[in-house]
Amino acid sequence: MSQQFEVALIIDPGSPYDRRIVRGVAEYVHRARREWSLYVEEDLVDRLPDLRAWGGDGILANLDDHRIAAAVTSLGIPVVGIGGGYGYYEENPHIPYVRTDNRAIARMGAKYLLNLGFRRFAFCSEPPTKYNGWAKEREEAFVATIKEASFPCEVFSGRHSPAKQWRQSQLALQDWLTKISTPTGLMACHDGRARHVLQACRAVGLRVPDDVAILGVDNDDLMCELTRPPLSSIEQGALRVGFEAAAMLDQLMQGRELSQCQASIPPEQVVTRQSTDVTAVADPDVAGALEFIRENACKPIHVSDVLEMARLSRSTLESRFREAIGRTIHAEIRRIQVEAAQRLLITTNLPIKEVVQRVGISSVQYFTAVIRNATGQTPGEIRKSALK
Repeated sequence: MSQQFEVALIIDPGSPYDRRIVRGVAEYVHRARREWSLYVEEDLVDRLPDLRAWGGDGILANLDDHRIAAAVTSLGIPVVGIGGGYGYYEENPHIPYVRTDNRAIARMGAKYLLNLGFRRFAFCSEPPTKYNGWAKEREEAFVATIKEASFPCEVFSGRHSPAKQWRQSQLALQDWLTKISTPTGLMACHDGRARHVLQACRAVGLRVPDDVAILGVDNDDLMCELTRPPLSSIEQGALRVGFEAAAMLDQLMQGRELSQCQASIPPEQVVTRQSTDVTAVADPDVAGALEFIRENACKPIHVSDVLEMARLSRSTLESRFREAIGRTIHAEIRRIQVEAAQRLLITTNLPIKEVVQRVGISSVQYFTAVIRNATGQTPGEIRKSALK
């Protein structure tokens, strides 16, 4: 039987992101067969246990909040931090820490919007503070990815905090939106900011997603579904954040040295809803073909099926495809299949054989070759790297 430990999880159970972190911790405890007694409270500070009298063995805490950091980092017991990489942690790099990969999040968002066919882009951040450097990271990586594709990108941060000066903040955002060219693919630094953009678009008469397609980050499913239209969002790797942080804490509580004191966790996937449900391609035949491919690629379909639907010759449609999106028809079918396979490998425990069937590829051997060629990893390596 493994040693019993008392572990405090100092996170925000009201946050969907933090709840997924807790699930990742629970997954580690289950897989590693650990005997942990977990302390989780709803209030971040006022209802913390008396940590000096508590006598626990380890703490996993969100160190982006300096109040929490101050309460847990001087106790003389193992502490592992989680968060966006700023706030208290930035001043204390010796604390083991698991953070989100903000640049990978932005690159995923940029590539997603590029693949929808947009040629104009925008990023909505928020006024910079000491604690939200993650937003700047996302902005810089998004802009860089778009510029690598040789397209323009507008950026808005604003000067007013929406929480403190809502009206001034929204008026500035509305003014910015009236000046951008449409159609535009827009990514916001998080779901809350994306909802601000959506409201501002409505106020100035911009249609979502036709004029501005909006993508957020965090995939707070309740809030994303409450917006009109529902908000597309990037699912961060919160489950793996919790898993990796728990693994680090386990080693520390057992008196072992960590081989790695920092980990940066990539995002899982884009969850598409109506706010980006558009194909931003001017050529109507290519747009129709793209929609057909995205709906049917995993059934599976072949190039001949797309040609039959479009009622065009292969040479004609291939030429117009390359001009509009820079890929062949076959490459687009394969891209959709690979994306679907990656989602299933990362977010489910389905056997590889069933994943192969669900994405419409003919055999496990061919599937493995396709995935390795597209990602540089085998299906097993993708699944292993998603949750060690």
